[in-house]
Amino acid sequence: MTTENNNNLYPDLLTEEELIKFLRIPSVSKANDYHNVIENLKRMHGIPRIHICGKPLYPVGAIRKWIEEKTILGK
Repeated sequence: MTTENNNNLYPDLLTEEELIKFLRIPSVSKANDYHNVIENLKRMHGIPRIHICGKPLYPVGAIRKWIEEKTILGK
């Protein structure tokens, strides 16, 4: 199954590479290795994930909810 977002199709479970693109990390991070950014999000910010066959997968719905919870509302 896929979820439509900004005219792009994303599967319901993202790989780490897809998550990097989904979160637009190359556009906002100066890190040389974007996988390190994901590792930090896992360790320090509790980004939601499940493991299947030893590989982390990231549910799009849970990622969107996580983003909403992490969003700081301005005044």
